[in-house]
Amino acid sequence: MLDAKMKTQLEAYLQNLKTPVELVAYLDGQDKSRELETLMREIAELSSLVSVIQGEDQHARRPAMGVRSVASGTEMRFAGVPLGHEFTSLVLAVLHSGGHPLKVDRELIEQVRNLDGEYRFETYISLSCQTCPEVVQALNMMAAINPQISNEMIDGALFQQEVDERKVMAVPTVFMNGKQFSQGRIGLADILKKIDKNAGARSLNKLAEKDIFDMLVVGGGPAGASAAIYAARKGIRTGVLADKFGGQLLDTVSIENFISVTETEGPKLVAQLEAHVGAYDVDIMAGHQARGLSVATDGSIEVSVADGVVLRSRSVLLATGARWREMNVPGEQEYRGKGVAYCPHCDGPLFKGKSVAVIGGGNSGIEAAIDLAGITAHVTVLEFDTRLRADEVLQRKARSLTNV
Repeated sequence: MLDAKMKTQLEAYLQNLKTPVELVAYLDGQDKSRELETLMREIAELSSLVSVIQGEDQHARRPAMGVRSVASGTEMRFAGVPLGHEFTSLVLAVLHSGGHPLKVDRELIEQVRNLDGEYRFETYISLSCQTCPEVVQALNMMAAINPQISNEMIDGALFQQEVDERKVMAVPTVFMNGKQFSQGRIGLADILKKIDKNAGARSLNKLAEKDIFDMLVVGGGPAGASAAIYAARKGIRTGVLADKFGGQLLDTVSIENFISVTETEGPKLVAQLEAHVGAYDVDIMAGHQARGLSVATDGSIEVSVADGVVLRSRSVLLATGARWREMNVPGEQEYRGKGVAYCPHCDGPLFKGKSVAVIGGGNSGIEAAIDLAGITAHVTVLEFDTRLRADEVLQRKARSLTNV
């Protein structure tokens, strides 16, 4: 299951455990159960603080594993075999359950700890989705902090009947206490805004108290990050206002045209960008969108955010980036996340055995068709032009597939 290199790395990570952790097995006779049991036992062999026990919950999904803290009694579950992108989520769940400190702002930790009521989260994912781990890890951290919060990662491809019954057609999709809570990328701060009614107001109040900036960058993608670094190196007061730091780069699976980097993944590059910006005195204000610009009587520029809150700066740089292209046809917005998807890697496994359409005959469209051909029954590519515009090598590959 785990190769020698992964075991060596994991053994080093598990040395950070401070308290015992139980891996709770909820298994049946499926092949995936045997695969999951092997994974659990291999992890337990790497640390004396990790043990495997049988779960007693008769209503548990199977196969599934729980990661339970002996010290606090908190438990996070993984329904399916958490490999691929979700292996990191599993490792972090074990570390946080074993007392390893969370790399989260202290104020957010206290906010989670003070939440009232019971919150039962269920997060549907696909193992090929690179956005899903961020959501799973945020909810797992909440479960590690507050025993009244639980989260279960559910591999949609393994629980297809459940996915169909709950009409899950995009990942990550999160349910809270049985009702759909969110769909797509959502971070810890945004989760708290939705369930802690005063969180949004507190966040806006913080913005309102900011002193005037010398340079305010609107947008947190590569261009915004670069601008912030250049400004901060000049020793001027610099801020970054962004809906999400990293922008569309966060949703990019593979990057092969970034000079000096042969190949990398979007989230990995974003983490490096954020670390680089964080090395300077830059105020990153994520989770907020700019609503308008105006010039004040003193000549400064005012950037309105929401509810009358305004940020002031002597200069503003707009680096608003790009978004997924849309068809702008009736029904597109209404069915987003309900059959209309923008990421074949993330959402493709949910359409296993079904017929799908890909809109666009450029490189992205044909690459999506090739990927989906291995999952779905049939792929129809629709292109507005009289010819496909993808590279010839991709077209040849697509034409060689009998179900495209």
